[in-house]
Amino acid sequence: MNRGERLVIVGGGPAGLATARAYRNNGGLAGVTILSAEPYAPYNRPPLTKDFLRGESGRESLPIEAGAWYADNGVELRLSTAVESLDRERAVVETDAGEQFSFDACVLATGSEPVRIPVPGADDPEILVMRTLENSARLRGRVGEGDRAVVVGSGFIGCEAAASLSLRGASVTLVSLEEVPQAERLGGEVGGRIKGWLEGYGVDLRLGTGLEGIERRNGGYSVAVEGGEAIPAGTVLFGTGVKPRLELAEGAGLELDGGVVADSSMRTSAPGVFAVGDIVSAYNESAGRHVSVEHWGDALEHGRVAGTVIAGGEAAWGMAPGFWSTIGERTLKYWAWDGGWDELAFEDRGDSFVVRYGKDGVLVGVLAHGADEDYENGRAPIERGDPFPG
Repeated sequence: MNRGERLVIVGGGPAGLATARAYRNNGGLAGVTILSAEPYAPYNRPPLTKDFLRGESGRESLPIEAGAWYADNGVELRLSTAVESLDRERAVVETDAGEQFSFDACVLATGSEPVRIPVPGADDPEILVMRTLENSARLRGRVGEGDRAVVVGSGFIGCEAAASLSLRGASVTLVSLEEVPQAERLGGEVGGRIKGWLEGYGVDLRLGTGLEGIERRNGGYSVAVEGGEAIPAGTVLFGTGVKPRLELAEGAGLELDGGVVADSSMRTSAPGVFAVGDIVSAYNESAGRHVSVEHWGDALEHGRVAGTVIAGGEAAWGMAPGFWSTIGERTLKYWAWDGGWDELAFEDRGDSFVVRYGKDGVLVGVLAHGADEDYENGRAPIERGDPFPG
C-alpha cells in the first residue's frame, strides 16, 4: 500500500492495534483508521479480572499505548463507532450512523462477546458479564467488603474473578457444571490445584452443579441451583464463555468455518480483507492446519503478521498459542494447540509443577506454575511436534 491509500481496521482491541503498530513499524505509508465500538482507546483486558478488579490499579494503567502514540504515528482512532456492514465490491465499510469509510485494505478485528447461558432470568441486564472496562468497573463498584456475589462458570474468567472478589472482602460462591475446575482442558491434577487455590481464598465452590434460574429478590438476587438450593447474592457474574463476533464477516460473504477462514498471513477469502484475533480460523504453519484461539498474545501476533504483510513485508503465523492466567497470586502459564490431548505427564515440584500434554504420541502442550524456565523452553518443542513426553 502506498501513500494516499487507506487501511481501515475494524475493532479497537489488541489485534487491531497490533496491526496498526506493525504496519507503521514496517514502513507502511497509507492512511490508517481504527474504528472502535468502545469509548476508550485500546487497553489491556487481562487486568480486568485481576489487579484492576481488586482496586490495586486504576484506569490510567490500562491503555496499551500512550495517547500521543496515535497522532505521532498517523493513526486516526475513531471511538464509539460501530461498523454495521462491509461491502467487498465497493471496498467500503459503513457505520450504524451511516458514515462510510473506503479502504484499499481492511482488517476485521471484531473480537468476541460474552455468552449468557439459557436459563430463566439470565437476560437481566443487571447480571454482569466480563469483557470490557465498563464490565469490570461496574463489578468493582458493586462488590466489596461484606457483599455477596455469585460467579457462574469455572473457566479462567470465572476463577480469576472469583478469587479477586474474595480478596476484596466479598463472600463469593462459584457455581459450575464442572466437577473439578478445568479438568477437561488441563487435567484433574491441575484442576485439583485450582480448586484448592480457590478454597484457600475463601471461595465457596458448588461444583458439578447446574444453574436453574435467577430471580430478583430483596434488592438482590436468588440464584437457584440443582438440588433445590437458592443462593442469595447482591451481584451475579457470568463467566460462561465467549463467542466470536462474526456478523460483519458473514454479511460480507467471507468464507467461515467456526471463524473467518484465513491463510497464515491473515488473508481471508476476499482480496484486500484480512481477519485477526478471536474471529479468525487461520492456518498455522507449525500446526499444519487451521487453528482458532481466543488468547491475548495470539491476538497481538495475528496483528503483527497482518500489519507486516499489508506493509509489504513477509510474515506468517507459526507460533503455538499460549496464555497466562493469574488466580489470586497463583499464575499458570500455558502453550498448547487447540485440539485437546489424550495423555499427560504431571511433574510435582512442591511449590511448583509442570505438565506436558500429548496427543497421538506428539507433544501438544506445556503448562507451568512457578517454573518459568520450563514454560519459556516449552513452545519450541510443541511447534516442532516433538514426541511426547519430549
